[in-house]
Amino acid sequence: MKTLYMVSLGCPKNLVDSEVMLADFEQAGYAVVQEAGQASVILVNTCGFIRPAVEEAIDAILELATCKEHNPTQRLVVTGCMVQRYGAELVAELPEVDLFVGLDDFPRISALVDRLGVEPQIITRPGLATYLMDHRVSRRIATPPFRSYLKITEGCDNRCAYCMIPSIRGRLRSRTVADLVAEATRLEQSGVRELSLIAQDLTAYGRDFDKPENLTGLLRQLLEKTSIPWLRLLYLYPASVSDELLDLMAQQPRLLPYLDIPFQHVSDRVLTAMNRHYRHATLDDLVRRIRTLVPACAIRTTMLVGFPGETDEDVAELIDSLHAWQLDHVGVFQYQEEDGSPAAQLPNKVADEEKESRYQRVMAAQALISERRQRRYVGRLEPVLVEGVSEESDLLLEGRSRFQAPEIDGCIYITSGNVNPGDIVMVRITEAHTYDLVGEVVDAQENG
Repeated sequence: MKTLYMVSLGCPKNLVDSEVMLADFEQAGYAVVQEAGQASVILVNTCGFIRPAVEEAIDAILELATCKEHNPTQRLVVTGCMVQRYGAELVAELPEVDLFVGLDDFPRISALVDRLGVEPQIITRPGLATYLMDHRVSRRIATPPFRSYLKITEGCDNRCAYCMIPSIRGRLRSRTVADLVAEATRLEQSGVRELSLIAQDLTAYGRDFDKPENLTGLLRQLLEKTSIPWLRLLYLYPASVSDELLDLMAQQPRLLPYLDIPFQHVSDRVLTAMNRHYRHATLDDLVRRIRTLVPACAIRTTMLVGFPGETDEDVAELIDSLHAWQLDHVGVFQYQEEDGSPAAQLPNKVADEEKESRYQRVMAAQALISERRQRRYVGRLEPVLVEGVSEESDLLLEGRSRFQAPEIDGCIYITSGNVNPGDIVMVRITEAHTYDLVGEVVDAQENG
């Protein structure tokens, strides 16, 4: 029997690729198993964005390779961004791997595996990746069946100085509105109740078309052609969040009041060095516009500390801005130098110890802000999408509010109520912690 064990690393965009590969293997007669030792094929979909992600992928590959010691006929297959980035170098570095597959060929991965000979192989194409999926491509949803992702573009044209994505994933490539509506409709029919739109930059959607489309136009069609109750937006570029988009969010309750907008920094000097096409004043104006047009909106961002040339004054400005803006969710990362990126050539590197110190300072500042922001929910009734039994205790259920994205934000622990995974129910918030909330389901009669 042909069996498959899969590990998917990296971001939700990578997870969608993994779902395409899972469907391809299942259509080829493979059964998915839960233990690597039971598999005839082990598949690792890698991230190659930053060095820690590459190290995580290599550790996972080497650990899974030990299964072959007990099963010599087992195949170990590696795909994803790391393969696209490093190519043939990996064949020499990882002789344990039987097949490497790049980003343009993963949709036919089962056929490549079935044709695999004795010697290790690598299947990549020269140049930038060009593949763009459409709704005809099958996906085997790997998330809970009531939530899923919709990848609306591939690649990126922003060319941030620290980022390797354009050289890995290629130029911006947008899917058509009709194609995305068709996939969203299919996901709705399968039971999806929360659909998160993802891309390297959602706001770039449609710029590559001869007759440009935009994100707001796509959202209007998704709202009109589907009845999915929750539509969430992940990863928007700060300089491109329009009032038109914010007005639509204010008018349409199905378009969740939540925006994930990576700021990366606030210092004009650092933003210039990063090749980010906005300045501190842009961010001030953006936060003001969001709070004015969509007052309930939760804002999530990421900040990058330790970029070459960053000073203590820049970090102090960042922390002061966080206090001024009072953002709901902030992820903080330490800069990682990537060979081949423009940032790798910059002078005035920041020492690792100093990066860690700055990281801790920013995290501590945001923790106090998050705790304060969370307390305002206590006593409120909030619609919550139930995820299921909590990993913390089988005595608790777990869910998320409109203001919490899957996998990256906190959750709501539900202490009472008779509900099922995938239900959207009203919950009264009773406790607030730094990142999570606690609440109890309000029955329909009390809610009414």
